[in-house]
Amino acid sequence: MKLANKYNRVNIITSLVVLVITGIIYYVVIHFILTEKLDKDLAVEEDEIKQYVATYHKLPLASSYIDQQVYYKELAKDVPDVRLFHYTSYNNAKEHETEPGRSLITSVKVNNKRYEVTIIKSRVESEDLVRIILLITLGVTIILLAALILINRFVLNRLWKPFYTILNQMKTYELAKMDDIAQQQTSIDEFKELNDSANAMAARVRQDYKELKSFADNASHEMMTPLAIINSKLDSLLQTDSFTPEQGAILEDVYHGVGRLFRLNQSLLLLAKIENNLIPDIQDIDLQELLVNKIRQFQELFEKDGLSLVQTLEPSQVRMSRYLADILLNNLFSNAIRHNQNGGSIEVVLQANSLQLINTGKDIELDDQLFERFSKSTASEGMGLGLAITKQICALYGFVISYRRKDEKHCFTVVFNPKS
Repeated sequence: MKLANKYNRVNIITSLVVLVITGIIYYVVIHFILTEKLDKDLAVEEDEIKQYVATYHKLPLASSYIDQQVYYKELAKDVPDVRLFHYTSYNNAKEHETEPGRSLITSVKVNNKRYEVTIIKSRVESEDLVRIILLITLGVTIILLAALILINRFVLNRLWKPFYTILNQMKTYELAKMDDIAQQQTSIDEFKELNDSANAMAARVRQDYKELKSFADNASHEMMTPLAIINSKLDSLLQTDSFTPEQGAILEDVYHGVGRLFRLNQSLLLLAKIENNLIPDIQDIDLQELLVNKIRQFQELFEKDGLSLVQTLEPSQVRMSRYLADILLNNLFSNAIRHNQNGGSIEVVLQANSLQLINTGKDIELDDQLFERFSKSTASEGMGLGLAITKQICALYGFVISYRRKDEKHCFTVVFNPKS
């Protein structure tokens, strides 16, 4: 979840909870104040009745008005005096309906007789007032929440725009292009500091990359010359007869070791060029035609190991370097032959959007480290860079390469347009 969305959610939920709690407290307080006002009005009516009794020594007439009613009832001698406020219903004779009311039950003594006095006042106006206040509160709450949502949606998104722009530039940053991260116009100090820090980091990475690339290039080129000299001298030495068979075996081992080191150096140089996109000869390639030629080139190796070949080639065209396409197919075919078994089979399936090489081999499932550099089985004579180079080529052009076991066979699949 994005930070802005997380902040918006927490902010809105917190505001909603606070407003609801505040609204409830506000409602309870207003209700209490209005009830206290009604009770005071009832107490005033009680005082007026008692004053009337004290003056005239009789009860005033019972009354039934729109918003007030007064009733009397004689009390028995053993009934104690009471004074009680409570909620009740109020019968509005004019409207012919029952309304909520508030009553005061008290007692008064007239000529040695005690009477229960019930005074009822309508709560309709109070309830209407509370309802209006509640609706106003809900309206203000809704408006406030809507304002918060709009502010969070537009204002905060605009405030966070420099951050996301810098983040996207860092995601798509290509070290080989040596570009700076564009400065974003913002008044937020933290975003300015982020932009400066990102550019400083990019500058340090570029400097380290230049130094490492320079070291790798120099080291590789410097190694090529002595390796070529050693290889040439060994060729000349092996053609002479001035050494014993034991010395010849030793020299042959040295010759193979130098050749292996030479191929390793070339593979590492190729990997560096692929990673830095230094092979720019991109063109449209007819994979069907290229595969037909490649199969013809490997025909002798198929026959040597007694491998049967099944091919299903549909028209397919990709846009990439022909040099790298040739290396990709070489590595896939070499891998299928090297790890096959005598009398085994290789199946090549080319479709418009994918290429599959399925070969027999040892009954083991390869692990996830298959495409890592120098990852190989103990029985393999390779350097463990072939599939790593293949994966790097696929990554350069957005292809996806994968491995799985299929019917006790090893299946390598390259998908050229995985999003389509």
